Amino acid sequence: MSTTAIVARNNKRKRMTEKYAQKRAELKKLGDYEGLQKLPRNSSATRIRNRCSVTGRGRGVYKTFGLCRNMFRQLALEGKIPGIRKASW
Repeated sequence: MSTTAIVARNNKRKRMTEKYAQKRAELKKLGDYEGLQKLPRNSSATRIRNRCSVTGRGRGVYKTFGLCRNMFRQLALEGKIPGIRKASW
């Protein structure tokens, strides 16, 4: 389980990306790379990490469900994810 500080930092990056998205797009359109460099580093969309919505884990996250592989398996076995069930043959 991730610390709350790491999850909070990622959420801050998401907010900053939304805030500067329009300005960043305008600067890219103009080709003003010096202006882009003056923007905050965390306003770039590439710095956002996909994290599990339950545990905050940053690796093995299924984008469709927003869950890491461990929580996905656990919730699927409990029947809490609609339309998903464990395969058996």
